[in-house]
Amino acid sequence: MSTPPRRPDPRHSSDRRAGVTELLTARSGRIKAARRLADRRVRRELGLFLVEGPQLVAEAYAVPDAVVEVYATPEAAERYADLRDGSPVAWQLSDDRGVASLADTVTPTGVVAVCRAASVLAPLESAVTPGTRLVVVCADVRDPGNAGTVIRTADAAGADAVVLAGHSVDPLNPKTVRATVGSLFHLPVVVADDVAGAVTALQAGGVTVLAADGGGEVDLFDADGLLGGRTAWLFGNEAWGLPADTAAMADHRVRVPIFGGAESLNLSTAAAVCLYASARAQRGS
Repeated sequence: MSTPPRRPDPRHSSDRRAGVTELLTARSGRIKAARRLADRRVRRELGLFLVEGPQLVAEAYAVPDAVVEVYATPEAAERYADLRDGSPVAWQLSDDRGVASLADTVTPTGVVAVCRAASVLAPLESAVTPGTRLVVVCADVRDPGNAGTVIRTADAAGADAVVLAGHSVDPLNPKTVRATVGSLFHLPVVVADDVAGAVTALQAGGVTVLAADGGGEVDLFDADGLLGGRTAWLFGNEAWGLPADTAAMADHRVRVPIFGGAESLNLSTAAAVCLYASARAQRGS
């Protein structure tokens, strides 16, 4: 008794008639088009960005209509079969070099998704609502890893939104996306060209803006009265912090106390200390 022919699996772009496997390559038009998303200008023009790795792709699945395409090696498609089977879109299979050309890591996992920017980016108004309790504003933060870590920390601390203002790095930069470890898909992320405009909008919405400033007049350990209300933390550039005129726009300048010989804390550490101080104060414990 002969075995009936296997039906093509629509989730596999490599299933072809007569059992011939056709894989995309680094030279394929679709791979070339996706590779262009490494450029910020192209991401802005097309409203798309890349997400690499099974964890981030799974996080993207949870957001309706976020995922446009998924590219994977045949080995990755088998390794992450549950992820593949739960995909809202068909997986496009490519050879190793094709998928690696889309990856930003030294050791690619073999899975890269193209996602819609609109699934994670939000207008400034979304950060200023009656329910807003805690917002993070990054002014001129240039390092992708720092920006991603701040987004992740904000998510963990229960913040309502993160605003990347001024000349800050693109939140859809592959390194930034990776550093968020999925938090990019958990809370609104706003891109604001003007730091002053973002600060003014928050203040107009009844949110108290606190500038994280090593020379601030308020000690973080004495700031529970401020932190318990609706607040936005304003953090500056990794190298030089907040310019004096930017810090002056805030309602208060708050310093993190340094008890040892360290000159200062780096951005992501300072953000974690400040945001968790806010989370504790707002939860009354």
